[in-house]
Amino acid sequence: MNTNTQLTINRKTPAYWRVTFHNPPINMVDPDTVYELLELMDQIESDPELKVVVFDSADPDFFISHYDMTRAGEKQKTPKDIDLPPLMDFTTRLSRSSVVSIVEIRGRIRGVGSEFALACDMRFASLEKAIFGQPELAVGVVPGGGAIEQLSRLSGRARALEIILGAGDYDALTAERYGWINRAITDVELEGFVENLALRISVLDRQLLSDAKRLINRNGLPETSELQESRSTFILGAMSPGTQEKVSKAIALGFGRQGDFELNLGQRLLGLSIQEDAGQETKDKHFFHK
Repeated sequence: MNTNTQLTINRKTPAYWRVTFHNPPINMVDPDTVYELLELMDQIESDPELKVVVFDSADPDFFISHYDMTRAGEKQKTPKDIDLPPLMDFTTRLSRSSVVSIVEIRGRIRGVGSEFALACDMRFASLEKAIFGQPELAVGVVPGGGAIEQLSRLSGRARALEIILGAGDYDALTAERYGWINRAITDVELEGFVENLALRISVLDRQLLSDAKRLINRNGLPETSELQESRSTFILGAMSPGTQEKVSKAIALGFGRQGDFELNLGQRLLGLSIQEDAGQETKDKHFFHK
């Protein structure tokens, strides 16, 4: 077993790895995460025996919450020179890799976390414990890491609009119905199902797997130019004073920390936006209830 700071690589067999996210307190993505993901991608691409990678989380409440906005201004370091923005470099290489990638989701997976999962080949989630969201519009930006392109293809135009413009939280059963994930599986059965699928894939011929994935990819992956346009629009929004003010208010209320605000982020961010639009004083948490 190899352990980095945030990613633990468990080489279960030469053909099958499990990679576990662990970045307390709520598994946010930060520049260190991205650096480790790029290192991981180098290892995935260079291993001649690897066929399948499963990603999971050490935190039952948060698979990946979102990006750590307190570190958003940091310059991203990379293990080597790359042509694309770092996170886009990782997700596009992962999608196009001959290695099959599977996500086993428990807990909340929002923003860049959802975009990471969408870049993987297959997504399976706990029926009881997984919660999905693309809350970016509630803080003044569009999704900039692939959600617009991937959800439009997986869910269709109308549902992609609902997910992204509504900026709310979705349970696993709805995510399955919308095509966001492959299946919602009872929590007690989830790990066994994913493990069995990964092992089945791991014994197949590597070249056949590569050929099958390459041919299927012709029918669904976004072009790099599409991803770059969304990212540019995201950055413009993130630099605006209005967005920075919203993020600051959200951080003061608990954004990025363990607690009720993060557990119910879709509702809390929307409540914050409604208060601002109405010109009212920020209040605690009495706008929406499940």
